[in-house]
Amino acid sequence: ARLVESGGGLVRRGDSLKLSCLASGFTIRPQTMAWFRQAPGKARELVAAINRTPGWTSVADSVKGRFTVSRDTAKNTLFLQMDNLKPEDSAIYYCTADFRDLSSAPDQAYEYGGPGTQVTVSS
Repeated sequence: ARLVESGGGLVRRGDSLKLSCLASGFTIRPQTMAWFRQAPGKARELVAAINRTPGWTSVADSVKGRFTVSRDTAKNTLFLQMDNLKPEDSAIYYCTADFRDLSSAPDQAYEYGGPGTQVTVSS
């Protein structure tokens, strides 16, 4: 089983990007999937999380109102729509997945993680 992110790139302040994460090789669909990011010299930050069961999502205060997390369970794909990007959003974005329901504490280590995709926002 593996996760592969795509959709990163170099954009300008105020632009939008949509990240995708394809989950392949899973015989059972993960319950909780999440996006983390890490900028050079900074700690890893939970950006957004979502459960397979519709209705629960979580978005960090730092991106609330600008980022939207969604999931296409049938296509085993996780998305992160990022609007009104700012230079401080620049980081490597990682997709993660776990079979456990982590909705009560989504900011923890997940069982599976992708290699990451770079997002750079210029001013």
